[in-house]
Amino acid sequence: MANRSRAMTAATRQHENTGLIVAISVVATIGGFLFGFDSGVINGTVDGLQRAFDSDSVGTGFNVASMLLGCAIGAFFAGRLADHFGRRNVLIVAAVFFLVSAWGSGIAGSSLEFVLYRVLGGLAVGAASVMSPAYISEVSAAHYRGRLATVQQIAIIAGLFAAFLSNYLLANVAGSSVTELWAGYEAWRWMFWIELVPAALFLVALLFIPESPRYLVVKRRNVQALQVLTRLYGEAEGTRKLGEIEASLAADHHRPRLSDLVSKTTGKVRPIVWVGIGLATFQQLVGINVVFYYGAVLWQAVGFSENDALLINVLSGALSIGACVVTVLLIDRIGRKPLLWIGSAGMAASLALLVVAFASGSLVDGRLQLSDNMGVLALVAANVYVIFFNLSWGPVMWVMLGEMFPNQIRGSGLAVAGLFQWGSNFLVTMTFPMLLAGIGLAATYGLYTVAAIISVFFVLRFVHETRGRELEQMQG
Repeated sequence: MANRSRAMTAATRQHENTGLIVAISVVATIGGFLFGFDSGVINGTVDGLQRAFDSDSVGTGFNVASMLLGCAIGAFFAGRLADHFGRRNVLIVAAVFFLVSAWGSGIAGSSLEFVLYRVLGGLAVGAASVMSPAYISEVSAAHYRGRLATVQQIAIIAGLFAAFLSNYLLANVAGSSVTELWAGYEAWRWMFWIELVPAALFLVALLFIPESPRYLVVKRRNVQALQVLTRLYGEAEGTRKLGEIEASLAADHHRPRLSDLVSKTTGKVRPIVWVGIGLATFQQLVGINVVFYYGAVLWQAVGFSENDALLINVLSGALSIGACVVTVLLIDRIGRKPLLWIGSAGMAASLALLVVAFASGSLVDGRLQLSDNMGVLALVAANVYVIFFNLSWGPVMWVMLGEMFPNQIRGSGLAVAGLFQWGSNFLVTMTFPMLLAGIGLAATYGLYTVAAIISVFFVLRFVHETRGRELEQMQG
């Protein structure tokens, strides 16, 4: 029986248009690249923003975190809008927003103007963050869905790496981020304008990929859905998958809506929704985006120059990409859940070492000074932390959000989880400068350590494995 099942699976896979599936996924992951670039570019512009807009620590924190308000709104409404207008169409709008935001952030003449453009970019990032992995999951076969969706995280980290590298190079050419570079504009403004190139590429590429077949079935456009499924999997398998998708939606004859997140039998929010919220929130409470957004500030705070701090960011980005490549190799072999709890344990240990290093320092002229040994410990522990995050919660959380919800509630589930993910991101990012000034680096990182420890128990108790399961088999 097992041999027969394997033979049927092999015959089914023989007709898959793997090249097309991969090509579609690559286009979707450009959204992830822009997500990463837009998130990381702010890292090298903090000094420029402070000088250009004469902002204090609270004002700087809001300038940096302002994009995240747009992210929360974009993630929430993208899921809902995608149920009405389609996954691809939402991504096309996001690409346009990326272009406008990149240009506007560079020409902004006031803090308010800058915040408005960054919020617009945040809408695009939020939409791309939930729609790109969902779109990839909805066109991919179960046996390699995890690998393709994990490439999304590689794209995010590649975007971060590209932002860190371009920030470093531009600041190096100009002499600093606040020095005039070309055409009378400071280097920090050019850091934003570099994003125009991948944003334009994303917009053009989206015009050549099909809509998600699962969305088309939800909209009762079954003929078009079958055409897409046939292109992806062959005629026989496409017809079979169409039947499975229709069957999974048969119990719900209405259009998807937020109220679907509440169980009809119990009247309570479905357990799978709480799990999605937990995954989305813990990914941020471990403090990863403090490293992404404030990496340059962090390393300058412990004695590195601006140039060295930006170079350390480049190193962290390269290590992150390597860690994600390992995840691609493992996620469809050992599963999602083991990667999550192992990552949580590794992050907790490395964060604890950072706390020890920071606690050993002393303040000199308002800056934390570490001994040579403790400086090395902090640098190594921070990069080990980044590696564990990108082996686990970085890619796996997005993979699971894209695949764990049943078809009927996928858009709504992503909307709520995305709202909590970016809301938590905003909270952590906005509070870091205040915590840094108020309780210091050691105590601040102690909070992130506690969150990482709690996340181990959350995964072991509440998260269920999704490896190898078709999207039509997801229950919630």
